[in-house]
Amino acid sequence: MTDNAIRGSGISTFPFPVGLSVGGVGMHVGPMGAQGAWHDAHAPLERVHRIDFHVVLLFTDGPVRHMVDFSEYEATAGDVLWIRPGQVHRFSKSNEYRGTVLTMQPGFLPRATVEATGLYRYDLAPLLHPDGPRLAGLRAALDQLRREYEDTATLPPSLHAAVLRHSLTAVLLRLAHLAVSTTEAARRQADTTFTLFRDAVERDFAVNHSVSAYADALGYSRRTLVRAVRAATGETPKGFIDKRVVLEAKRLLAHTDLPIGRVGAAVGFPDPANFSKFFHQHTDMTPAAFRAELR
Repeated sequence: MTDNAIRGSGISTFPFPVGLSVGGVGMHVGPMGAQGAWHDAHAPLERVHRIDFHVVLLFTDGPVRHMVDFSEYEATAGDVLWIRPGQVHRFSKSNEYRGTVLTMQPGFLPRATVEATGLYRYDLAPLLHPDGPRLAGLRAALDQLRREYEDTATLPPSLHAAVLRHSLTAVLLRLAHLAVSTTEAARRQADTTFTLFRDAVERDFAVNHSVSAYADALGYSRRTLVRAVRAATGETPKGFIDKRVVLEAKRLLAHTDLPIGRVGAAVGFPDPANFSKFFHQHTDMTPAAFRAELR
C-alpha cells in the first residue's frame, strides 16, 4: 500500500487500511501484535510517521514507550493511548505491544457523535490512566464492540455498520469522559494565572515570544507570571514559550516541505539565521539536520 501513502510532506502519512477491516467498514478492533492485522504492512511503525485515522491502544502489558508529537510516553497494563489523525508518532518494538487496538476512519461516525466525543480535541493528553471502574467499563464496551465487529453473519451489511456505529459511540463516550476528566483534574492543580498564560501562548506563540508582553496582556506583573509558571511547570515563562515554538517548528519541518526560512517565519522568526540559531540552541541540531534525520 506504499503507493497509497501521502507523500507531500517530509514523512509519510498512511491512510486507514480499509482492506484489512472486516467487511471494509471504517473501523477495526482486535488484538495488538497480530502482524499486519490492523495496520498497513508497509507502514514504518518503528520510524516517525503519521496516519490519517484514529488509533486507540488499550494495554494489557508493559511498559511500552511510544512517541507522540515528539514527546515520549510510557504506557503499562491498564493504560490507554489515543493517537489522533495527523499526529506524528513512532512505535517502539511493535512486538512488545499487548492488548486491544481500535482504529477509526474519519467520516465513519456522524458529525454529532464526533462533536460529542471530542474526536479532534488535540489539547487532551494522549496517554490516559483509567481507574478500576472506568477501566472495567471500557474493557466491557470494547469487548462488545469486538463481538459486533466480528459477527458479519447475523445482520445485513448496512445494519451491521449501523450497529457498529452505536457500539463504537459507546466506547468513544467512555474514552472522551476519561480524557476530559483527566485533563480537567490536571488543570485544577494549576494556578489560574498559569492556565491563562498557557492558553495565551497556545493562541499567540507564532507572533509573540515576549514574557513581558504576555504579562501585560493578562494584567499580571512579570514576577507574578514567573511564580505561577514555575509552580505549575518547574520552568520559566520564557522556557515554556520557547518549548511551544520549538514543537511547532519540529512539526512543520517534519510535516511539510516548506523552506527553512518559511518555517522560521511561521513561528515568529522572519530572519532565517535567527531561527536556525534559536532552533540549534534548543535542540543541538540545525533545522536542516533535524529534517534530514527524520527522512
